[in-house]
Amino acid sequence: MTARTASISRSTSESSIELELDLDGTGSSDISTSVPFFDHMLTAFSKHSLIDLRVRSTGDTDIDAHHTVEDTGIVLGQALRQALGDRSGIGRYGDALVPLDEALAQAVVDVSGRPFLVHTGEPEGFALHRIGGHFTGSLVRHVFEAITFNAGITVHVRVLGGRDPHHIAEAEFKALARAMRNAVELDPRVDGIPSTKGTL
Repeated sequence: MTARTASISRSTSESSIELELDLDGTGSSDISTSVPFFDHMLTAFSKHSLIDLRVRSTGDTDIDAHHTVEDTGIVLGQALRQALGDRSGIGRYGDALVPLDEALAQAVVDVSGRPFLVHTGEPEGFALHRIGGHFTGSLVRHVFEAITFNAGITVHVRVLGGRDPHHIAEAEFKALARAMRNAVELDPRVDGIPSTKGTL
């Protein structure tokens, strides 16, 4: 079997990202983005997607965490696209409903080749809340947009309940992880590319 791995570096005047991943991993991770709560989210994403992930990100976090977080999401999406190759043999679809105490989030993924994000249900004020001193709630959507559009996948994320911003964000990332796990997993019954068009 061809290794489904990727290694990408990206540098701009705002950030520098080095990222490696393995779709057929065990969920091991080594994450350092200089934004502690984002490290926590990417570690959870790796653990629950079973995608091995190594990330080294630095940037102008003295100004804001936005550039470093969003740019890391861009590179993660690019790496997913690269590792998926022609997407032959994958399950393609994934759906997960994940609770974290009072919070509940659902994510549905289609490795479709068509980038699209639908993201709903975060409570009023969540986008402005600062989690862990560096990460604002609005960055959850920015990361999902960056991953979705650069990976070429369709993602629907819904927050169905929640009060604590940390719990809400973490439930969203874990739901996306579980859905991605099913969508990118190789299915021995899938012959070739799982599309009637013959391409994804």
